[in-house]
Amino acid sequence: MATTLSEGKKAPAVTFTLDNGDAARLKDYLGKKVVFYFYPKDDTPGCTKEAIAFSEDIAKFKRAGAVVIGVSRDTVAKHQKFIDKHDLKVVLASDEAGTVTEKFGVWVEKNMYGRKYMGIERSTFLIDEKGVIQKIWRKVKVARHAEDVLAAVKEL
Repeated sequence: MATTLSEGKKAPAVTFTLDNGDAARLKDYLGKKVVFYFYPKDDTPGCTKEAIAFSEDIAKFKRAGAVVIGVSRDTVAKHQKFIDKHDLKVVLASDEAGTVTEKFGVWVEKNMYGRKYMGIERSTFLIDEKGVIQKIWRKVKVARHAEDVLAAVKEL
């Protein structure tokens, strides 16, 4: 697991499946700022609020030269239902095999009510046009997060 990611380092080379079923690589987005956010599960309360918040500001992210990609281990079909149900404007990426979440170090042991299990740590990575990680948010709290990320995008 790549837990050594830090600001100023090159983002890992990863491939993922977009919500339309197409394969994509992070390097396909060179020349654009990328907000690469990881969330635990489609259509759960916190994940829905986060996706809606990013969607509401999608025009501002685009004007700032950024693309917003949400990543979870849900299937493309689940992503499509999630997008349709909430009219989401962000791109969702499926990481069913877990390679992306592991390379970004967000597949972690969690503990809920004394039960330990593996899951995605809600995290966001702001990657610049050259593929370098400029900012990392770990253990994200959803409230105001999209606004904070947008402010950071505008500062780049």
